[in-house]
Amino acid sequence: MAFYFFIALTAICLIVALRKKKTIFLVIPFLSIIVYFIIQVALVPLPFIETLKFIFSLN
Repeated sequence: MAFYFFIALTAICLIVALRKKKTIFLVIPFLSIIVYFIIQVALVPLPFIETLKFIFSLN
């Protein structure tokens, strides 16, 4: 579900950026993915720092 949302958001932002000739609209998909990542990490029942250490220590 989230994948389709990000694809749609990216397509909409790309179309708007090309029509209005403003590159700020191209930043919106990246910001939304970062916010989604932070929300998903916050949903883990461990402390935030330990969760980040676990995620980035995976091989």
